[in-house]
Amino acid sequence: MSGVETLNKDTVPNGSLTRVSGPMIAASGLLGAAMGEILRVGHVGLMAEVIRIDSDTVYAQVFEDTQGLYLGEPVTRTGSPLTVELGPGLLGQTFDGIQRPLHSLAARWGTFIGRGITTRALDRQRQWRFTPRVAPGDDLGPGDVFGAVPETEALEHRLMTPPSVNGVVTWIAEPGDYTVDDVVVRLSTGDELAMMHRWPVKEPRPTQGRLPIDRPLLTGQRVLDGLFPVALGGSAIVPGGFGTGKTVVEQTLAKYCNADVIIYVGCGERGNEMADVLSEFPELSDPKTGGALMDRTVLVVNTSNMPVAAREASVYTGITLAEYYRDMGYHVAIMADSTSRWAEAMREMSSRLEEMPGEEGYPTYLSARIAAFYERTGRVVCCGRDGREASLTLIGAVSPPGGDFSEPVTQTSLRVAGALWALDAALAYRRHYPAINWNRSYSLYASDLDPWFAKNAPVGWSERRRRALALMQQEAELQEVVQLVGPDALQDSERLFLEMGRLIREVFLQQNAFSENDAHCTLEKADGLLDALLAFHEECHKLIERGVALNQIVQLPVRENLARLRNVANAEFGERKRAVLDEMHAAFGRLAQEWGDKRE
Repeated sequence: MSGVETLNKDTVPNGSLTRVSGPMIAASGLLGAAMGEILRVGHVGLMAEVIRIDSDTVYAQVFEDTQGLYLGEPVTRTGSPLTVELGPGLLGQTFDGIQRPLHSLAARWGTFIGRGITTRALDRQRQWRFTPRVAPGDDLGPGDVFGAVPETEALEHRLMTPPSVNGVVTWIAEPGDYTVDDVVVRLSTGDELAMMHRWPVKEPRPTQGRLPIDRPLLTGQRVLDGLFPVALGGSAIVPGGFGTGKTVVEQTLAKYCNADVIIYVGCGERGNEMADVLSEFPELSDPKTGGALMDRTVLVVNTSNMPVAAREASVYTGITLAEYYRDMGYHVAIMADSTSRWAEAMREMSSRLEEMPGEEGYPTYLSARIAAFYERTGRVVCCGRDGREASLTLIGAVSPPGGDFSEPVTQTSLRVAGALWALDAALAYRRHYPAINWNRSYSLYASDLDPWFAKNAPVGWSERRRRALALMQQEAELQEVVQLVGPDALQDSERLFLEMGRLIREVFLQQNAFSENDAHCTLEKADGLLDALLAFHEECHKLIERGVALNQIVQLPVRENLARLRNVANAEFGERKRAVLDEMHAAFGRLAQEWGDKRE
């Protein structure tokens, strides 16, 4: 276990506390302090980040509880911004917003962690099997891979030259076991490389360039993959009021999406939800490898009872960890739940600084901060000579008060995200999950992803998707008519659209997260369900044109058999679908024959 560190009591302070206002403090005598620099506040050494400098007075947001501080206590500079440790040992870990490993802290301090306590994020005692990838005399530039470590059974950890380092290799360690602190490479410039390095969380890690969006992040959720896909390297927001299932959607995506690495950030969420995550994730198996899901997951936890300043740190810590694994050449997905709590923290800190408020009290720089955060996503060419291609995809939950999507955080996020998955309280109350409103949701990536689906999905995927959306749109328009005149005023051909809308909702759009067969859906099964539903619509339309009453059609057992298709396992779906379609054609043929006989 990593050793626990506290502030050195013999350190000579170079400032003193002059003001305490909730999580914000002011200190004098800190000339030379930089914006974003980390301070140690008080005798207990609370961590704080400089957010404003006014003459010789420095204002900082404290990441821990400030109760008990008194004026005149020492404030000490560290000389560096908030940084994270990057190296082997991150996967499978649970960190708080400032990258303190919670398991290590709990083993030492118990359930409640004392103030001012820090611990190294990476275990300094554990040894890792190092395999060199370069030899003496080789040139190393920023981002070049000089070695590899089998971090988990599912993922190889590629050791890269930090972005600011380059030179010729003069010595490299032999294959063997080393700690993250051990020097494994020496360069002609005098630089020594270990298996870990540090990086400031608010500085995006560099890349060689961006690539076009041309492939999807497959989520295993039919409503998303089928109707509102998000691209690898893209971004989507999931706004919804209380109880609409934002956290469940994000957790489901973390379990089943096709990303190589998952970073899950719980920002200001309720403690019981985070407790569920911490207890559930270690027990989950990875559908891709069959091993543990935590072998490719990092959890960053910041609950609602923690100081608001730590919320901002948690989202930046999470996306920096995501960028690090992206730089190795992996496809990374970060789930941020929720960005509204981060915005609320910015609003509180802004008010304590007495800044000019913007809309609904949020700071005027809210849109710039959110846009800069979302811009750290993308499909890129990583730094390094081998031209690794990778992506970072962001799924951000938003918690608009009262489910009002016109509030500033949702509207700002809409301007920078490429997909909207709007959660609807009415659907959630009807137990329709995921409660994604198909009339309000959209994806700007759909047309860009059509070539990929044409090549990799079943033939006709995009056309069936468009037909399903058209049916849902027609059903929505007819529902407005029904509200005025009732369904009996409609002809059977029009009532068929209502019936198809109901079937698509029940069979395709709903998905049972607790069903072993329905929790994850492949593209082949999703396409097969759509194909069966559209075939049912075509056959019904033909019968209605021949004069068969819609009530007689929907009473056939084949309708129930279609609905049960969604609970068929992915591997068995093709055979079962063919049997149901054969049964449908036979039943419709008999009904047409009976109707013809009656007319004669």
